[in-house]
Amino acid sequence: MPHVPPPVFALAAAGVQHALAPHGSAGSTRRVLALALAAGSAGLAGATIRRFRAADTTVDPTQPTRATTLVTDGPNAVTRNPMYVGLAGLLTAHAVARGGLAPWFPVAGFVAAIDRFQIAPEEEALRATFGQAYDDYCARVRRWI
Repeated sequence: MPHVPPPVFALAAAGVQHALAPHGSAGSTRRVLALALAAGSAGLAGATIRRFRAADTTVDPTQPTRATTLVTDGPNAVTRNPMYVGLAGLLTAHAVARGGLAPWFPVAGFVAAIDRFQIAPEEEALRATFGQAYDDYCARVRRWI
């Protein structure tokens, strides 16, 4: 099975959210909350991408073996996977905006699938590349939040 990049998987999950709740209409409070969550989540992911680029290391989730620097500061000091937290946050914002229970199922599915099929192999690659430094980082910082 070909690897699906996490942003593409997140877009597919958002499509499922829309299909499950096609007529969601956010009231003003839900709309403000959803926009705040979306802005914060996009900001988190964007800040992390900028930090990785400044460290001159890959942001390509399909090529973790190309990592040249172990980024442990900025958003990565709080969570080992801030880009995925950002994507999950965007899906959470979409669930809030759609309303109801059904749009939350794709959020849970995204987190479970990314945790198992993306993060676990990435961690193996990073451990092989960075050794004890990566183990020490894992001991200090949670996988999610």
